[in-house]
Amino acid sequence: MAKKKGPNFSPEFRLETAQLVVDQGYSHKEAADAMGVGYSTIGKWVRQLREERQGKTPQATPMTDEQREIWELKRQVERLELEKEILKKASALLMSDSMKHSR
Repeated sequence: MAKKKGPNFSPEFRLETAQLVVDQGYSHKEAADAMGVGYSTIGKWVRQLREERQGKTPQATPMTDEQREIWELKRQVERLELEKEILKKASALLMSDSMKHSR
């Protein structure tokens, strides 16, 4: 079953929402209600903003839908290339066996 995805918020929207809590004194709940996002989502964005302001860089940048699709397609291409090589070797092996038996 596919994982349900929520809405994809822009980095600007995330920053603006986190700034409501960090800079303007909104509670997480007030910011969540005002911006129409989940309470736990606000907490994550606020934590990221505070870490960035402390000079910590995120360990991994979240992938956009397009980046995720490219990554998945590259993995698929790698798998298909490997399958193609396996089939080539199997075909060559079968051909050599059939040549030996036809003599």
